[in-house]
Amino acid sequence: MDRFSENITNLREYNLPQNQLVQMCDSPQLFRDRYKILKIIGRGGFGITFLAKDAILPGNPLCVIKQLCPKVTNTKSWQNACQRFEKEAKTLAKLGSHSQIPMLLDYFNSHGELYLVQEYVRGYTLAREVKRNGVKTETEVKEFLRELLPILQYLYQNKVIHRDIKPQNLLRCADDGRIVLIDFGAVKEQLADIVTNSPNQPQTNFVGTMGFAPPEQFSLRPVYASDIYALGVTCAYLLTGKSPMEMARNSQTGEICWDEDVKVSDNFAKILHKMLKVSLDERFQKPQDVIRALSIENDLPNLTNCLMTQPLSSKPATNPETPQVYSPSVAKTAIAIRQWKAKLKQKRVMGNR
Repeated sequence: MDRFSENITNLREYNLPQNQLVQMCDSPQLFRDRYKILKIIGRGGFGITFLAKDAILPGNPLCVIKQLCPKVTNTKSWQNACQRFEKEAKTLAKLGSHSQIPMLLDYFNSHGELYLVQEYVRGYTLAREVKRNGVKTETEVKEFLRELLPILQYLYQNKVIHRDIKPQNLLRCADDGRIVLIDFGAVKEQLADIVTNSPNQPQTNFVGTMGFAPPEQFSLRPVYASDIYALGVTCAYLLTGKSPMEMARNSQTGEICWDEDVKVSDNFAKILHKMLKVSLDERFQKPQDVIRALSIENDLPNLTNCLMTQPLSSKPATNPETPQVYSPSVAKTAIAIRQWKAKLKQKRVMGNR
């Protein structure tokens, strides 16, 4: 039997007071004879998120149930929604093997609505962290990037675009401090496509967050670089404490003027500016490109120390306390040749006397 039934008994528009899970909040009744619904922890345009307990597993671990409510009007659209939902759920299940992406525990259909059950990550969002502890330093933001970029690289390798990276979708795990990326927009986008393809529905299936999503995402053409832009906006928020809607924008390019509110090193500023380019051609294309740029930026102080800071002397330093200046091998060879020629010339002069 197919995982999804063709039951479409509940095709009415989303109605919170009549919602089955809302009515079950903090009651002894179990959802699907398994999940004890505790409370609502999130609401959005595509549904509602609940905190629940698994009454079957030992210890009754907490989990998150996401109820997605596609507003479809016929059996064919509903079947299409189920097929797309199952495809995206399987992708989420595969991604959940990463330690910084919540594990998908189950997915199913019940009375015309779709459900994801994911592991519960105890912690708090980066948005809450900034509000509670204040903005972050350049060093802290670099560390954040070094932790998150490998997750984006993992998504890139699995051909997945998150579509909704922002501080509210980044959790600081209370147990070990790791950053966890939540609330993938891919499932929402598939369901939004169903709404768009349904009769008498407006053609608006944008998935993302105003200010964090780049222009191509508003044109419904997200690419891997779209997540890099959203990550750049998140960095700007961590540095300034301001949402992108509160920041000034360049009147010519439309780019965020985040550097009016905070100063960072020139090299790091160049990286953030390139992450935040409105033009796709000028932006970093892949997570690995940003990782490489950060690595080079991190090595710049060491490279600077290797550069000559004063003219080289042809004579070795006689004072042991005199600091030794680094000389590239080519320069050392040139000095040695000049010294050899000078000695040869001196011998010829002595021989002619």
